[in-house]
Amino acid sequence: MSSEAEGGRSAQLKHTGLRPGWTTGACATAATTAAYTALLTGDFPDPVTIALPKGQTPSFALAAEELTDSYAMAGIVKDAGDDPDVTHGALVRATVRRLPAGAGVVFRAGPGVGTVTRPGLPLPVGEPAVNPVPRQMMRDHVARVAGRYGGSGDVEITVSVDDGEEIARSTWNPRLGILGGLSILGTTGIVVPYSCSAWIDSIRRGVDVARAAGRTHVAGCTGSTSERTVVAEYGLAEDALLDMGDFAGAVLKYVRRHPVDRLTVCGGFAKLSKLATGHLDLHSARSQVDKGFLARLARRGGADEALATEVADANTGLAALQLCQAAGVPLGDLVATAARDEALAVLRGAPVAVDVICIDRAGTVVGRSSVA
Repeated sequence: MSSEAEGGRSAQLKHTGLRPGWTTGACATAATTAAYTALLTGDFPDPVTIALPKGQTPSFALAAEELTDSYAMAGIVKDAGDDPDVTHGALVRATVRRLPAGAGVVFRAGPGVGTVTRPGLPLPVGEPAVNPVPRQMMRDHVARVAGRYGGSGDVEITVSVDDGEEIARSTWNPRLGILGGLSILGTTGIVVPYSCSAWIDSIRRGVDVARAAGRTHVAGCTGSTSERTVVAEYGLAEDALLDMGDFAGAVLKYVRRHPVDRLTVCGGFAKLSKLATGHLDLHSARSQVDKGFLARLARRGGADEALATEVADANTGLAALQLCQAAGVPLGDLVATAARDEALAVLRGAPVAVDVICIDRAGTVVGRSSVA
């Protein structure tokens, strides 16, 4: 297929002309790799190269380094590309210390990295706010360095971000109960930049390419995890995948004017709960999870008043979902169905069948609607 006819996430990004960047998780992994290498060899690799979950191998220049008999520290300046990310330019540090054999990899929150203090997040209360995928990336790279240079792989990794506590005041972390600083984030290692007009134009291009290729079933996905889910569910080709990000409305309005037989919308439970309440822009700065709405849905699904109150008071959408899952209330399916109905309302009778799949952060399906 020629470059003019390319579709899918990578083609959308190329079409925007925007420069991607690196997540805090990728920066922390690079810093960890450099620090552990220095701890074992006495020398810091500079630049340091890492492998990202989808196979890319970026290199990072070191902005800080320190080596003592007991620890090594390396720092990477985060480059968010053309994304207006509040952490762009932040110095992400990893300090690596040896631990006794069998201790494994232990994570600590250094200055500027938050600690989880409330339930409903993908980490237990009391843990440093280093999300699961970055943790796994760091574990994998520690194992590689250990294998290459004869280490045990048993280390303590303290991640810190210069001025992170101040930067975090511009995020939702304090409201979510992540206190003391930023979260170390990222599922692919890459920051996909979003210029609203450029990205919406790329969504339209994606629909055009799918239609030209004869695709009758396309999927609007909020990110790479939801893309993997719909590929596993339906075996869709790359050019049938629309990276809608937060712009659900852009997909629905363009498909209304340029119909396909079937549209699947797939994304995180919390994001799609916003669509279920009529929000077409799912970005956290422009729409929020309505836990009162979730409580009303939970009642419809059989929740008693005590559970409904807990849902309304939950810290996050994920926490509300977990409460209902434990009680056997199908909140995920109810949200998916409500989101589907909102999508159909936006489509205004266009000949497009719609279904919705809600996933958690690991990509597990936690709710789905029928096709209508």
